[in-house]
Amino acid sequence: MPAPDRKQRLRDELLEQLTTALDAARRAHASAVEGATHAEARPENDKDTRGLEQSYLARGQALRVDELTSAVADVTAMALRSFGDGDAVGLGAVATVEEGDERHVFFVAPHGGGLVLAGGVQVITPRSPLGRALVGKQVGDEGEVRLPGKVRELSLVAIE
Repeated sequence: MPAPDRKQRLRDELLEQLTTALDAARRAHASAVEGATHAEARPENDKDTRGLEQSYLARGQALRVDELTSAVADVTAMALRSFGDGDAVGLGAVATVEEGDERHVFFVAPHGGGLVLAGGVQVITPRSPLGRALVGKQVGDEGEVRLPGKVRELSLVAIE
């Protein structure tokens, strides 16, 4: 399939996963708010912290909703362009990497790192260790990712 169609499908699938996570986070937030404001959350004495704990949970859920709302907006706005062998890896690139005898395909996006899309394509972000190792590289370049107790040697073999 041509690269723009493939990238559009990858982005659509990523958006679907992020939107599903956003919907779940919104439900969790609503539930936490309900728990924090429910009559049973009122403290019975000065040691009862149920309502306070629920309000902390609601705040954390609200932050997650904000984060996912931003992620959906950023991925929606991400430009999809074709990359050639002389181009450097950047947002929207689909990069094929060899690591020893294994091949991995990565989709570089602003959010959704770690998600696996159709065909086993893994989403990476420029902020992740793997993203930092690949962004700016061109076909034929090598890089390494240092992880606790492990160093991964990578070679960029294709970009689209």
